[in-house]
Formats: sequence, structure tokens, C-alpha cells
Amino acid sequence: MTVIRQDDLIDSVADALQFISYYHPKDFIDAVHEAYQREQNPAAKDAMAQILINSRMCAEGHRPICQDTGIVTVFLKIGMKVQWDAQMSVADMVNEGVRRAYTHPDNVLRASILADPAGARTNTKDNTPAVIHMEVVEGDTVDIQVAAKGGGSENKSKMAMLNPSDSIVDWVVKTVPTMGAGWCPPGMLGIGIGGTAEKAAVMAKEALMEPIDIHDLRERGPQNRVEELRLEIMDAVNKLGIGAQGLGGLTTVMDVKINDYPTHAASLPVVMIPNCAATRHAHFVLDGSGASLQTPPSLDDWPEITRESGDSTRRVDLNTVTAEDAAQWQPGDTLLLSGKMLTGRDAAHKKMQELIESGQGLPAEVDLKGKFIYYVGPVDPVRDEVMGPAGPTTATRMDKFTDFILEHTGLLGMIGKAERGPVGIAAIKKHKAVYLMAVGGAAYLVSKAITSAKVVAFPELGMEAIYEFVVKDMPVTVAVDTTGESVHKTGPAFWKAQIEEQAIEVQ
Repeated sequence: MTVIRQDDLIDSVADALQFISYYHPKDFIDAVHEAYQREQNPAAKDAMAQILINSRMCAEGHRPICQDTGIVTVFLKIGMKVQWDAQMSVADMVNEGVRRAYTHPDNVLRASILADPAGARTNTKDNTPAVIHMEVVEGDTVDIQVAAKGGGSENKSKMAMLNPSDSIVDWVVKTVPTMGAGWCPPGMLGIGIGGTAEKAAVMAKEALMEPIDIHDLRERGPQNRVEELRLEIMDAVNKLGIGAQGLGGLTTVMDVKINDYPTHAASLPVVMIPNCAATRHAHFVLDGSGASLQTPPSLDDWPEITRESGDSTRRVDLNTVTAEDAAQWQPGDTLLLSGKMLTGRDAAHKKMQELIESGQGLPAEVDLKGKFIYYVGPVDPVRDEVMGPAGPTTATRMDKFTDFILEHTGLLGMIGKAERGPVGIAAIKKHKAVYLMAVGGAAYLVSKAITSAKVVAFPELGMEAIYEFVVKDMPVTVAVDTTGESVHKTGPAFWKAQIEEQAIEVQ
């Protein structure tokens, strides 16, 4: 009989969540670096450079890889011979670990969890509760896997109840392009096959806990149908040319993980869940000897990467930029932004529209005419920081507000993550505005470009309040120009054709 103490589970969960907030797994760093070295599209290569530089900075500074520090998912396999020395339930112990991790004063993590999801959507303030899966198994230990999953990638999860004769590869190839780039490729695909609908979803999520090993599989050769599927799906997806951040390129996924389970004769449930560039998971075992704490990696595990400025890189003064200036920018151009910008995401956009429609108008501090708005929900600063990690959020969520905001405020441009949808692009073209893309997965790097930050409106919204940022050389890519041309359409189309015509290796 093994006795597991309450504090050992709490301390281990809290330590793991802090650890994964700023340390990428080594297998992920190695995979991104390999993809970076092979990449032929300069824009995608630069995006991966930012991800690698950001990752090293976070490892050195012990600050979050991404401003979206995720919803916590925990898988526990509890041995039948385990006895608990605890007053709390297992779920309460896990949630206490989450609470302590996310409120740690040296590395505050963003609280993103909202209670009453279909109603008031009130922030729980400490990122609890976690999503917990428990299984009782043989043995005398507690095996625990912890992950922190960002909303941008979680929102791109897909489910299908296929016919037994349908091709899973065909479904994946058809479905991945519909996910856009809001899941921040390059990443992994976790796929659950079989069981029932909910079983397939849990299997897909658990598959993402496994290390990247697709190249080892390729070298030794597949030994069963699941391993064959992993290779087939990875090759087929990378031939789509979607590339890093959806800009077009050779690497969209770095591994495909599959779990399967027996299913009904009439069914073929399939769930696909992507993992983003902020891949965060840890594994530990409690055996009664005390807390299981993570071992810090060596900084030698990170490659030395520097960004190279291309011929199209230009500096932009946000305080003086004009619509005529913006009209000269081309999709794919790299800009370095300096000056003042405002921030605002879903809740702020909703509130701005309500104030304008009511006739009350926006607060004086929220003057958007000729300005840029950055779609971000930053992490609170610690120590001497101006602002904590402040990477972009998925821009398509603001599409439904875009035409209204552009028409009623005179906003010149927007900055966010990934592509814009048809409604957003139509509004941008109509108002001759522009949309710029910052790299998802480079939040700490972006925060270092912020020289001043203050809340100017809606402080009650917490991380969704409107801030005024002053930035210096913040890197962005022109994603949609004033004519409505989108690099997220032209880039993947070009690189898909290049891969097909030149038979470029995409493994």
C-alpha cells in the first residue's frame, strides 16, 4: 500500500504548471529547429525564428511562452493499492495546485477560465477548475499528465462520425484547411479513432501528451495500421503548403499522434485536436516518496537563432502613419511598428459597439481614428516588466465587429493572429483598412517591444480591458492589404503548387 499525501499532489501539479508555462519540451524545440532549417519560405522561416527566440527568452526569464496560459487538462491513473492521506478530494487537490500555479507572484499566469459559459461568463480569477480525467488502474502509484491548452488551438478541434468505409486521411486533408491558422502551426495533430464520440475526443487530447517521434517512426518503418496512418496524414497535410502561421511553407505539422479504441460496427468516430506552437505538457509519477518536481533543462538545448531583416522590412511610426502609407504595403511585407496603439478583443469590441449604438459613444481615451488596435489579452507584469507576455489572439473572432468598428471609428488597421475570414476581409477592403499579423507563440518576445502600458477603458474586463501600448520595433507581417488581398490565401496556394511542381520533400 502506497500513501500519497495531499500536499505532494498539490505541490507537484503547481510545479508542473509553472514549469510548462516557460519551458518547451526539448522534442518540440528540436522539431521546430529542424523545420526552421528546412523552410524555404522567408515569412514562415521568420515566424519559426520568432517562436524559437521567444522560447529561449521564456526559458531564461521564467515567463510564459504565450499570453494564453491555457485551460488545464489533467489525466490521472490512480493505482488500486494507493491510499490517500488527504482531507480534499482528488479533484480539489488538483484544482488547488492549479490555483497556486496561476497566482504565483514570481510568474503570474493569465486567468482565462470563465464560469457560467452560456450566461454571465464570469472569470474565476485563478484559472480553476481544470478538466480532469481519472482512471483507476493496477499498481501502487499515481501517474499524472498535465497540460495547459490555449483557446486558439482548442477552438479548432474537429469531430466527424464517418461511415466505416470512409477514408480518415481524406477527411483530415479536407478538414485541416478549414481550421485556418488560429491554432498557430507548426504544431501537432492529436487524433482519436473509434469508441464513441466522447471517447474519441478524450483519446485525441491524451495523444497530444506524447513526445514528437515521427522521424524515428519513419526510419524504422510502420508496424501497424495506426503507424501507417500517422505517416500518411503527416505527409498529406504538409503537402497542403499551409506552413508556419498559415503563411505558406513546407512544415504545417511536426507530428501526428493517434489513439484508437474498438467501436460499434456501424460507426467510425474521429476527432482531431491540434496542439499549437505553445506546446505545454508534463508527466510525473507519485510513489509515496514525496512531491515529484520537474527537472529544469539545459539552455544548451535551445539553438542560437537570430532574425534576418528582409528587403521588404520597413519601420512604421504609428503616431504619424496615414491611410496613404498603408495603401503602399503589400501582403507578406514585414513591418516594425513603433508608437501608440490601443488593444481590444472580444469583450471590448462588444462593449464598444454597444456604446456607439446607444449614442453614448466611446470614452475620450478610446480615439481610434487613424489608429491601430491590437487584439490581445496580456499577462499581468511582474517585477520590473512594463507588460507581461502579450502575443496576439485569433483575429477571426473579431470579424463580426470589423465593419461596424471601421465605419464608426475611422480605425486604420488591426493587428492579430492568423487569417481573417470572408466577412472581415470584405470590411477591410470596403474601408481601405489593413490587417497585420503578429506571430502566435512569440508572446514574451512581443512584450519586450512594449515600452509603456496603461489601462484606458473597461478595467472591469480584466485582461480584456482596453490598454494603450507604446511599442518600439514590434514585428508584424502585412496579412491583408487595403485591396483585400490576403497572404493566408496566396501564401499556402503558392507553396502547395511549389511542393507539387518541384516534388519538394515535406517530411
